[in-house]
Amino acid sequence: MHRTARRTQLTRRALLTGLGAAALAGCTGRHPAAPTTDGVETAAQPSPAPLPQVTVTAATGPVLVPGAPMRVVVLDTDALDSALTLGITPVGAALPAGDTGFPDYWPASRVAGIRLVGPAGAPDLAAVRALRPDLLLSNQTRDGDRYEQLREIAPTVLSQTTGAPWKADFQLHAQALSREAAAAAFVAAYQKHAGQVAQALSAAKLSGRKVSLVRFTAGGGVRMFGRQSFPGIVLADAGVARPDAQNTDQSDVELPLDQLARADGDLLLYATYGDPAAAGTAAVLASPGWQALGAVRAHRAFPVDDQLWFQGMGYTAANFVLDELQRLLGA
Repeated sequence: MHRTARRTQLTRRALLTGLGAAALAGCTGRHPAAPTTDGVETAAQPSPAPLPQVTVTAATGPVLVPGAPMRVVVLDTDALDSALTLGITPVGAALPAGDTGFPDYWPASRVAGIRLVGPAGAPDLAAVRALRPDLLLSNQTRDGDRYEQLREIAPTVLSQTTGAPWKADFQLHAQALSREAAAAAFVAAYQKHAGQVAQALSAAKLSGRKVSLVRFTAGGGVRMFGRQSFPGIVLADAGVARPDAQNTDQSDVELPLDQLARADGDLLLYATYGDPAAAGTAAVLASPGWQALGAVRAHRAFPVDDQLWFQGMGYTAANFVLDELQRLLGA
């Protein structure tokens, strides 16, 4: 996995701090524990009353979930970003099989306590059950075929899919987590950030630069990403132009190796999911077709973090993508 430069990591930490402050007032949760004296809880403070249950309209229909759930297990990367963004550290998470660890756009301290429960799309149900969750978050694409098994463990909220509907999925997650006010703050902060990036690119006369998005995947070949994808939507929010072959209302399309010229742009950003050797990344990058691209010849082709740009699918990831986009375009 490509690791970003130290300067970018510092920017990420600063952004996380700022976003956290922006939404702090909107976060809701259970009351703190009663004060203690010499390690013994005083009896004077009553136990906090549980919050009312909430009915969430998921892709499977209405789901009754506990108010302000505390033991949340997330079974895909979009739900992971949502929970962490909204101030909830899941007790468990499933990650895509090609990932070797949690996304490093989150500080290690934020993910240190999360137990892995297997690969996304094939979680270890016994491991999920052992965590005693009070809420499960996923989507039908990953877990629709095991929904009945999951709901026997805990209330399960599934979105229809991931990627293009990431903003609507975030709202669903926020409702299930009883964090609607915090969600509104993050949405407003992102919209402001995207507008600022768009203004900076326009002022630098860079808005017309066409940005190409390419992903290498083991077993999936080379794919170009269009407007209806997580990174495609973030780029559109910043007013960034796309190459003609990617200026379509699709998520992604396969790119045959004899048609690499279609991936060209003023800026070419590429990532690899999983093992680069299995994905054939090095072979493509060394090929005459890739080396002939205008962006490559102009030294305007850069690797980006796959877990951020293609798997993040949430507002914290989107804010980091905006920052990296602005930096890579030179605004």
